[in-house]
Amino acid sequence: MKDYNGEQILVVKRELFDKLGEFQGINTDVDSYHAALLAPSNNFFTDRAAAEEDPTHKQIIPYALFHYKGKFLNYARGKSGGEARLHAKRSLGIGGHINPVDTREDNLGMGTYMAGVEREILEELNVKGSYTQKIVAILNDDSNEVGKVHLGVVHLFELNSDDVTPNEDAIADLKFSSIEELQGEMRDSLESWSQFCADILEDITE
Repeated sequence: MKDYNGEQILVVKRELFDKLGEFQGINTDVDSYHAALLAPSNNFFTDRAAAEEDPTHKQIIPYALFHYKGKFLNYARGKSGGEARLHAKRSLGIGGHINPVDTREDNLGMGTYMAGVEREILEELNVKGSYTQKIVAILNDDSNEVGKVHLGVVHLFELNSDDVTPNEDAIADLKFSSIEELQGEMRDSLESWSQFCADILEDITE
């Protein structure tokens, strides 16, 4: 078991996801999921080392997409990234775990979650200019060992500038690509969550 130095992360029980409506892939019916997943009565912090090996729980992972004038930010995951099982894959999503440091007055509600989203983005990217954002989809991939213990909440960030640079070594070859490129020649190089997102890019940017 990998040593995560006692890191605590936000999770929900797998049975809650099943009750809300289990699915494989990506689901844009966010209203049926995100309120329940982020309700303080349904989520809690637990030890990451144990959670990575426990498919009876789902780790809640914000997965932020960045859109500017018809193109989406993407990057290659460097070897210094935290998830070794995803190294060398390209990704559309920026994000990570919600930790106790993110806790706000709402305890484990939306305020805590959004604080975690903002922290992860600041850690990984330098985003110049302003943006708007919204939750557009839920991700689940039980076809591999990484996906079995994670549940993604997809955010769409609409940027007013493409002045975005990496803030850590795990983010390599950062660039903006068109939907046609991401759904075409680049698709096979994407991690599974990004492939699911690539398939619905037209829908979420209408």
